Amino acid sequence: MHAAQHGSRTAALSGLYGKMENVSAGTTQTLPAPRPILAEAVDLARSALLDLGETSIGDYLGVSTEDETAATHRFAATMPGYRGWQWAVVLAAAPAADEVTVSESVLLPGPDALIAPEWVPWDQRIRPGDLGPGDLLAPTAHDERLVPGFVANGDPEIDEVAVEIGLGRKQVMSLDGRVDAAQRWHDGDYGPDTEMAKAAVSVCGLCGFYLPLAGSLHNAFGVCGNEFAMDGRVVHTEFGCGAHSDTALPTGAGSPAYAAFDDAAVEVVTLAPPRSEAAAASGTDAGQAAQSAETTAPPADQDPASSP
Repeated sequence: MHAAQHGSRTAALSGLYGKMENVSAGTTQTLPAPRPILAEAVDLARSALLDLGETSIGDYLGVSTEDETAATHRFAATMPGYRGWQWAVVLAAAPAADEVTVSESVLLPGPDALIAPEWVPWDQRIRPGDLGPGDLLAPTAHDERLVPGFVANGDPEIDEVAVEIGLGRKQVMSLDGRVDAAQRWHDGDYGPDTEMAKAAVSVCGLCGFYLPLAGSLHNAFGVCGNEFAMDGRVVHTEFGCGAHSDTALPTGAGSPAYAAFDDAAVEVVTLAPPRSEAAAASGTDAGQAAQSAETTAPPADQDPASSP
């Protein structure tokens, strides 16, 4: 029989793909050579693909044993976009059979195939800064950063307020959530170890534009209220910049409007004219001299002594 069942190109024969991966990984597992009746049926395997209308069949790559009754023949796939992929055709023959049948065929990635990266769920792909206007991003069902508002979360100021009003907010940040935020802010662009902070003459904790946060983060973080500095950003108390409220302009430096002009620092020199201009001037002087000589010279038939 030459009937073929053509499975899915990307999902079928998962067991076969696993075996191919094991072979490419250099494992020591060895399988017996396929029976001659199965190993020699290369033309049957190729014709099974041709019967399905496949035309992108390249060189023969070899045969591997599945078990005593089955073997897989592999051909290179030549279709665009499938570099390194292989056609796999599984042939079967009972132990005492003298005829081979086609079990199934499939397109599978080879050891060097170009395949898509492993799929990552959307909630794991999202990154800070991805949220745009109009986007909705709900917390996960069991977000460790949040705890119910009526449960003590370890922040005295929040716990006291929640007790006073009964329940408080529906959810508040947990201790783990606050620690993660504090570490992220500390290591971020407005932390104490940045180049800006190291070059500053003072720190945000001593700045008049510094607005401390409430709660357990009060002593370490606040918001900058200087529109010409880090306006609206959460900054560490030991961060700093040149726009500190105590910044004073250096004295005695003068300004371009009133600084004295030192004329002794300027040397005026006379440059020789360019060579082309000098040559032109020389030519003009020579022409004028010749013209003067022609004007003053006596005629040839006149006695020089009689000339005035």
